[in-house]
Order: sequence, then structure tokens, then C-alpha cells
Amino acid sequence: MGMEILDADAGDGTIRPAFTATENFTNPMGNVLGAFLAAMLHDTVGPALLATLRPDQFQSTLELTASFLRPVRPGRLFGTGRVVHRVGDIAFLEAALTDGDERLVATATATARVIPLDEAPDAA
Repeated sequence: MGMEILDADAGDGTIRPAFTATENFTNPMGNVLGAFLAAMLHDTVGPALLATLRPDQFQSTLELTASFLRPVRPGRLFGTGRVVHRVGDIAFLEAALTDGDERLVATATATARVIPLDEAPDAA
């Protein structure tokens, strides 16, 4: 998806990635499929939490809910993600995607569990 990290702040639990949606991501009407937008949102919330973790920790997404607000054409999309709240090993996350005109196109909330890195292969 052509992900590029533009900014990350581990102290704030925030991240700003950019993605490139190509023609390969579109439906017959030329709009980017929601599944690709959801993947971009997922790739925004996950790294927001990962930036706050110790090197021996990883995260496993428990749920992701996406809302698609308007049709999206191929091009550059910008994400903002943040850790909203963390209690123990459970974290609540949110993300948003905007298009090149800074219009909000999709949002998501997610819940994730922080796990030891050596348990990551078994977490799914």
C-alpha cells in the first residue's frame, strides 16, 4: 500500500503515515475498495500502539471497526492514529484517513492487546 511514516511520537502515542492507493485497489466505478481503506486504518492504529511499546512487546488487534465516509479515488491518503487509552495490556485506539484535499474519508476504532513478543506468532 506504499506506506510511509511521516511522523511518530511515542510519548503521545500518535503516528502520521501516508499511503498510495493505486488503480489496483479500485472497484469497477474507480473508487478505492473499503477493504483497502480498512487495511490502511489498521496499519495506522497498530503502529501508533507499537511506537509506545518496549522492544520485547508486540500487539494483537482484537477488533477493528471502520466507517467509510465518502468515495475515495486513487492517490495519496494520509492517516492519523493515536492510542486513546491503555489499561494494563488492553489498548483503545483510533485512526482517520484524509485525502489529498484534507477531506476526512474514513475512520476507525480498535481494541488491541499488548503481548510479549515471543507470543506474537500464537496471538492470532
